[in-house]
Order: sequence, then structure tokens, then C-alpha cells
Amino acid sequence: MPFMSRNHHILVVDDDPVGRQTLAAYLRKENHRVSEAENGEAMRRVFAAGDVAVVMLDINLPGEDGLSLLRELRRQSEVGIIMVTGRDDDVDRIVALELGADDYVTKPYNMRELLPRTKNLARRVAAARLVTEDQPTKYFAGFELDIPHWSLKGPDGEEIRLTRAEFELLATFVTHRGRILSRDALIDHVSRRDRDPLDRTVDVLVGRLRRKIEPDPANPRFIITVHGIGYVFAG
Repeated sequence: MPFMSRNHHILVVDDDPVGRQTLAAYLRKENHRVSEAENGEAMRRVFAAGDVAVVMLDINLPGEDGLSLLRELRRQSEVGIIMVTGRDDDVDRIVALELGADDYVTKPYNMRELLPRTKNLARRVAAARLVTEDQPTKYFAGFELDIPHWSLKGPDGEEIRLTRAEFELLATFVTHRGRILSRDALIDHVSRRDRDPLDRTVDVLVGRLRRKIEPDPANPRFIITVHGIGYVFAG
């Protein structure tokens, strides 16, 4: 497939010139096309030109902070986003992921670890863009899941905002409705990092989806738990 061999456009947003340039140089050495931005205004100029696959976004920027820019990017795009911070703060990490970040790394990071995570995310973004172009709109219980346009409308016609991971998980459920899916199978569709046997990503995402689509999240009708195995979508 073409997207598997392509070198991707990565945008590094960081007000620290040394850290930004060091990371950019490392990524360029791996034959990626890299743009740099020191703040939100510069980020917007690069992003407006199109074709950015992954944004590496520092959370502690002067003026507009990284979380504000993350919200802005997510309102207009499904670009891959990795949040970068100098603080090992669980609150920052959770908020960033809730707002739709795909991954989160803490400085000082290991370049050899960061590179494959960035490349894998870029591949997933490119793959999703190609795959969703050929996917039809799906319907369940009055909901309309428009896979090509990454949108979900409720029975009342109002759009329901989903993060990338929530959308990918729901699309997987709807596409395989009636089939029991293990957590391992599901995490392959949403995980940005190596699988951890204690990873609760799928369970957290299921809880968030239930709050958005279930009439009574405590007694779900659509996403049913199959104890000891995973979940089945009964919508």
C-alpha cells in the first residue's frame, strides 16, 4: 500500500529552540519531512498548508498552551497528535487524552522509542484516511455513523463529538456487530503503543462511549460486556 512506504510530514511545536531543533533533526535523519513551529500562530501557518500527518505538541507553550491548541486541532482535523511535556503529571496526561490526543510523552524522552511511536501513528492516520474513503455510512438504533467523514449523529440529528480513539472503537463495533471481540482484538484498532497485559484503554473507551450513546450507561443496550473475553455490539 502506498501509505506504508511514504515518509510522512511531521510538525514539531515547541518554544524551546534547542529541544525542537534536536527532535526535528533526528526525525529528518530518518527521512521524514519535518516542519517546526514555536507557538500557535506558527503552527497554524504550517498546518494550513495541509498534508501534516502528526503534530508533536508541547503542552507548556507561552500564550496559547498546548491543551488549547489540541482542542483547536481536534475541532478541524483527525491529524495524529502526540502531546509532549516536561512534567510527569497524570492530570495533564488524562486531560490531553480526553481531549483527543493520540499519545503522550514526557521529557526527557528516548528518541529511539519516540521514533517508532511517531511512525506508527503516522501510518495509522494515513491508513484511516484511505480506508474510510471506501466505507459506507452505518446505522444503528437511530444513530448515523458516517465513517468517511468521521462523524456520529444521534437519533435527534445532533452530532455527537467523539475522539479519534472513540470513533475507531465504535466503527469497529458497528462493523462487527453481533460478533464477540476480545480486548486484544479491539486494542489493535485504537492503541498507539505496545500492548500491555494490564492496559485498560479499551475499558476506559467503552465507558466513555456508553456515556455518549447509551440511554442508560449503567445498563447498556448496545455495547455488552462478555465477562472474561471482551465485548459484543448488539445495536
